[in-house]
Amino acid sequence: MKLARILVPALAALVMSSQVAAAEPFKVGYIRVMDDAQAIAAYEGGFYKKHGLDVQLVEFKSGTDLIKAIVGGQLDTGVLGFTNGASWSSRGADLKVVSGAQRGFHALVVREDAGINTVSDLKGHTLASQKEGSTADTVLKGVVLKNAGLKATDLSIMGVSPQVAVQSLVGKRVDAAFLFEPQASIAQLIAPVKQIYEIGAVWPFPCMVTITAGDTLREKKDLVWKSLDAQREAIDLLQNKPEEGAKLIAGYFIAEPTLKTLKHGEVPREQVITSAIKSQTFNAALTPEDLGRMQEIADIMQAQGSLKTKDGSPFDVTSIVDLEWQQARNL
Repeated sequence: MKLARILVPALAALVMSSQVAAAEPFKVGYIRVMDDAQAIAAYEGGFYKKHGLDVQLVEFKSGTDLIKAIVGGQLDTGVLGFTNGASWSSRGADLKVVSGAQRGFHALVVREDAGINTVSDLKGHTLASQKEGSTADTVLKGVVLKNAGLKATDLSIMGVSPQVAVQSLVGKRVDAAFLFEPQASIAQLIAPVKQIYEIGAVWPFPCMVTITAGDTLREKKDLVWKSLDAQREAIDLLQNKPEEGAKLIAGYFIAEPTLKTLKHGEVPREQVITSAIKSQTFNAALTPEDLGRMQEIADIMQAQGSLKTKDGSPFDVTSIVDLEWQQARNL
């Protein structure tokens, strides 16, 4: 009996310990762009841990790849473009947009020797952008080029990651690139290029949002909400203390402590990233105006043929938006 009294508690403790060890981390997908800075800052700043989450950040090259992992159950949440969620939802995937993240910054950066001074000058040139069907691709073709009187077929568009886009611009493989930050700033510092357009200044829209699967939201609602609370804290840091935010995330974008520039010599990477952070507008909430612009983007996608409903009716963005967390936090 004495032995049993000793062994039973010990075995119970061992079982509990193995269960804790076997618990999987909460997986958050992200893309290595400034638009996803809140996820990186929440991880590096310990905000996820503060809210009781063991988070594993998983990097993807594009939102189109990231959304597949959410649909497939390999991720709990992801910070990515709304268009990816809309496209998969129209095909039957159970997805929910549960918070905002960042309002669209996409800059057109061109080589100074390419003779491109306006968007309409892109005709006949080669441009690097994101993958077809991505948010960047959608607004590039449906807003930027359209408003300049151009069609996608009027130029050659190469769909690559932002990092490859910068390399292609520097290596003269393309004449222009449609870039996120900090890649837009980095390109202008390391190569003879200039910015001629930024969509957020003329057509603001919610570029990045947090998306999860319907099953994940139902089964792990408390964990999803904790992750959103952590990212909201990270957003507050980025918006109010960009210098501190830059210290957390700079290494994700610039490997070396300094960046060798054409005109300013060696520049501390934190300085470059601080400027990039300041150019952004982060917001965990989705406003009525944001929802209206998301509907416009969905309509553009339907016109482009990248989003199709079964009966051909307009896609209703509110069908995949869940603002319960936002409402509970009075945002």
